[in-house]
Amino acid sequence: MIKLKTPLTIKDLAALKAGREVLLTGEIFAMRDRAHQEFLKEKTPPLNLKNQIIYYMGPSPARPGRPVGACGPTTSARMDKYTPQILTKTGIIGIIGKGARAARAYESMRGKAVYFITYGGLGALLAKSVRECKPVLYPRFGAEAVFKLRVKDMPLIVAADLKGNITGGL
Repeated sequence: MIKLKTPLTIKDLAALKAGREVLLTGEIFAMRDRAHQEFLKEKTPPLNLKNQIIYYMGPSPARPGRPVGACGPTTSARMDKYTPQILTKTGIIGIIGKGARAARAYESMRGKAVYFITYGGLGALLAKSVRECKPVLYPRFGAEAVFKLRVKDMPLIVAADLKGNITGGL
């Protein structure tokens, strides 16, 4: 098990190999379809995401005393059409989601970003890794807003490494 702590650099991710298990601690940003669409319309990026990790996730409402409700991953293929542009515009170095991606998405990540997967259907369990969750951009979008999350030991698997190797089963 590899432990990673943000902030990270592309050099920090270079040693990761497809198939390795990771526990991630630090700040990440949740961003889904609507936020991608809006972000790409902006002339100047409204949020500095350089060297950040985004999580394809829309949180459910938190129960009292918790920072977030269930927060499982969104199917990554939904964001494939935005991936090349969002990587170029932002400098994101990691993406968390679930499932296989289109060839074009994998190719756009090669040398620029690692694709991590996490466990679909376990949103309540993944919420235990979240220490803080707050909207930071497009709050009018509700669960489709951009959220900043602080996570501790979030379980991930390297699905595609910087060299373009993809773990089996995807």
